[in-house]
Amino acid sequence: MTHQVHVIGGGLAGSEAAWQLAEAGIKVRLSEMRGSGEKTAAHQTEDLAELVCSNSFRSDDADRNAVGLLHQELRRLGSLILRSADAHRVPAGSALAVDRDGYTAAVTQAIANHPNITLVRERVDALPDGPAIIATGPLTGSALASAIAAETGEEALAFFDALAPIVHHETIDMETAWMASRWDKGDTKDYINCPMDKEQYLAFHAALLSGDKTEFKEWEANTPYFDGCMPIEVMAERGVDTLRHGPMKPVGLDNPKTGRWPYAVVQLRQDNALGTLWNMVGFQTKLKHAEQVRIFRMIPALENAQFARLGGLHRNTFIKSPKLLDGSLRLKSRPHIRFGGQITGCEGYIESAAVGLLAARFWVDELGGKAPSLPPLDTALGALLGHITGGADADTFQPMNVNFGLFPPFEVKNRKADRKQMHTDRARASFGQWQGDQPSASSSAAGTEG
Repeated sequence: MTHQVHVIGGGLAGSEAAWQLAEAGIKVRLSEMRGSGEKTAAHQTEDLAELVCSNSFRSDDADRNAVGLLHQELRRLGSLILRSADAHRVPAGSALAVDRDGYTAAVTQAIANHPNITLVRERVDALPDGPAIIATGPLTGSALASAIAAETGEEALAFFDALAPIVHHETIDMETAWMASRWDKGDTKDYINCPMDKEQYLAFHAALLSGDKTEFKEWEANTPYFDGCMPIEVMAERGVDTLRHGPMKPVGLDNPKTGRWPYAVVQLRQDNALGTLWNMVGFQTKLKHAEQVRIFRMIPALENAQFARLGGLHRNTFIKSPKLLDGSLRLKSRPHIRFGGQITGCEGYIESAAVGLLAARFWVDELGGKAPSLPPLDTALGALLGHITGGADADTFQPMNVNFGLFPPFEVKNRKADRKQMHTDRARASFGQWQGDQPSASSSAAGTEG
């Protein structure tokens, strides 16, 4: 099959992009290097759209949360990633968490069976000559990364991302732990909570500081971390109480055995539909594997824990998008190439899928002889796109999750307590106008290239 658009990378962004193009009747070649004998430092399977860290797409609350609002917008645009996630969700309170195997199998099958998509297991080392979307993600191969750098004259920026351990449920001491969501939100049995008293917490904190960590390679030594995936031991280095105000926060968790909040708590979230695997929430780490087993078994309720996966560390790469890309994600020096996903400098599963979706929709418009229809800046999609293509200084540009801080401010004074709902109300109105091809002031503002 002769393709019209070449999508490089079969992660969340590339899979979403290929699906959107194919559904619009465009022939796609989707190149994915896993399955061709190539591996990455983080992936464990050859499935498309694999989740390499948490199994959570974060909050699904579309009324007062920017991530939930983004979920809603993607569902309205026929997102394959959201459709597959919804079909394979597991309990996680107000969050959208999925069974990894069921979710990735659904995405892979949908892509492989689509008549307009040719899935090719191959590594691409050079920039393509025809219409393309590069969605190779934060683990872009060295040859292609070098080709991008050679074309743009800019060195790629990089940061570290870390993986959280996964525990077999049957090895958790449920006599010590209890099941509840913070403030009893959602199903009260969505999380397993492992409490710590002060003495246990201080010993655990000390062990994190002294534990044997993965050594950096010379080329990794000055790479900054992204705060959203800060390794647990790096957080511990920031102060003795940092963890108690972060992933080990006890607030809102009444221990039924004492009737009080514990001094600190480790939460586990269901990782598969069967409930046999649970991941340690916020426990990304670069501790060596033997140290992880030793230190994490210091946690009450995990003294005999068996780990289905231990934590790890990998290097992520992204480009200076505000400088290199125009407002519709085209590479300014080669406008037949668009970028999508985390390589653009968005952060998070759903954000990656969203930017892949946008890159595809822009190609659908362009190949149809129309100017790309950019989402209004006050929608979740528009705010995310605005950050990537022009909302930040290129020299200080860093990966960002979608959040209301990226949305345009209101011209009228308002109460802080009302602001989130105001953002979502305005976003829904603008999104509806955009999809209905009705002009709006915000969509006009979003039409300026970054």
